Amino acid sequence: MDKIRLAELEDLEDIVEIYNSSIPSRIATGDLQKITVESRLKWFQERDSKHYPIWVIENDNKVIGWISLQHFYGRPAYKSTAEISLYIAQSHRSKGIGKKLLEYVIQESPKLELTTLLGFIFAHNQPSLNLFKKYNFQQWGYLPKVAQLDNIERDLIIMGLRLDYSKI
Repeated sequence: MDKIRLAELEDLEDIVEIYNSSIPSRIATGDLQKITVESRLKWFQERDSKHYPIWVIENDNKVIGWISLQHFYGRPAYKSTAEISLYIAQSHRSKGIGKKLLEYVIQESPKLELTTLLGFIFAHNQPSLNLFKKYNFQQWGYLPKVAQLDNIERDLIIMGLRLDYSKI
């Protein structure tokens, strides 16, 4: 049975491993080289779990995915808007784990005083676009050719969801 919980420092190695497993596909992140646990330590420690948490999902006590929220645009006026990052272990992709995590974030958003969720997704990442569309995220922006992955220019789509708490 899958269990979602707040991430702990001990999970950082799994979080980084899962993230690194997404780099070679060139569809989920703009990083081109693997990152290290050390390089993510400050990122992890500076998280505000009351407003912009990181959650992990476990199966048989093994972290198989994670989702985080981060402050959008870094200015106080955007405090109720959060950007979502979502990554699944390679062996657990296409098994509904992303769906569970995204549902969880949407349900937790009122407690975090969030009214708007954003996803920045490469236009060629059809699985993620489909997942976000399933939860009523809409395309709010299209940035053509803003990334270069292996000498290929890639577009970025901004998916947004305005939360209606009467439906959550």
